[in-house]
Amino acid sequence: MIDVQPTTIEFNGVRLEPLGLQHADGLRAAASDGELWNLRITSVPEPHNVESYIRAAIDMPGRVAFAVIDIGSGRVIGTTSYHDILPQVDRVEIGWTWYGKSWQRSHVNTSCKLLLLSHAFDTLGCAVVGLRTDNYNHASQRAIERIGAKKDGVIRHQHPRRDGTVRDTVMYSILRGEWPEVKAQLHYLLQRHAVEK
Repeated sequence: MIDVQPTTIEFNGVRLEPLGLQHADGLRAAASDGELWNLRITSVPEPHNVESYIRAAIDMPGRVAFAVIDIGSGRVIGTTSYHDILPQVDRVEIGWTWYGKSWQRSHVNTSCKLLLLSHAFDTLGCAVVGLRTDNYNHASQRAIERIGAKKDGVIRHQHPRRDGTVRDTVMYSILRGEWPEVKAQLHYLLQRHAVEK
């Protein structure tokens, strides 16, 4: 049975550390990089709501939230989480993920996914890792599919959006037996990104 605890892990210039109120100013700056709270398909907090966003993340049952730190500058550049943790079936999901606009389409998301998946499968012993996204977040769906996660299906009318509409949620998963191939794909994507820079 998995035991998911807050931890600090790092790789490829990115550090994930347990999210706390000490990250509020940095998270506010990251959210302001592109005014991400205006996107209806994400859960990015408005600047004045960052502290309550962090408290909610910390207090949410079955969730371990991380600040995403650029090691070189020490800047907070986003956040991500394990959530819907089900120890009885050795399952976690990865989500509540967003990064400042300057860090999107960089090595950051791939590096974070490699960190979180490696920790889930290789350290925690997960049997499956899930990912989910808004049915209108096509970029997120492409990114999840690009790493090799399999689409489980769509849960219709599943989660309220900030604007009062209710989203359909697209569900994906990676099984333990699929992890070696997914890990190889993540390393390939990082190598390709390094060459293209």
